[in-house]
Amino acid sequence: MFTLTVDEDIELQLFELRHATELYWLVDSNRLYLREWLPWVDHMTSPAAYHGIIPMWLKQFADNNGFNLGIRYKGHLVGSIGLHQIDWNNAQTSIGYYLAQNAQGKGIMTRTVKALLNHCFFVLGLNRVEIRCGVGNHKSRAIPERLGFVREGVIRDGENLYGSYHDLILYSMLEREWSNLIHKR
Repeated sequence: MFTLTVDEDIELQLFELRHATELYWLVDSNRLYLREWLPWVDHMTSPAAYHGIIPMWLKQFADNNGFNLGIRYKGHLVGSIGLHQIDWNNAQTSIGYYLAQNAQGKGIMTRTVKALLNHCFFVLGLNRVEIRCGVGNHKSRAIPERLGFVREGVIRDGENLYGSYHDLILYSMLEREWSNLIHKR
């Protein structure tokens, strides 16, 4: 199984079918919180809902076309982070993530995205990583802003969220920018 150690408290772990129940309970116990910004939450009605999705994620990983990882904080599943499809011709991808409400404010997502950027640029050899956040999703936007991403603009009506379109902010980081940032720290 693929894992990525972020630090002594955080480990990223490739989702497998055996995680379906645990993943469902994470989403279900944070349903109202996650639903505000994630359009798929209502479709996750039981652990069985993940039995069709997790094999697709595993195929995506096997095809070297991105992945979905569980975020474990001190051994407990507290969120998820993934690389959407990888455009190998242009050496770019985008990151999506969510975190349980009770795990907020501990720096978990900032440290996780930082580790994933290192993996994208220095292991996978990508050149560009994007993050898209709802304009009003200030907690999600704080991650790329804190890490020095460039705000490229607004994607108008970029996502349909339960029947209403909302704007997304597009952030990007290039490998050379990330290399410069981590050498300055």
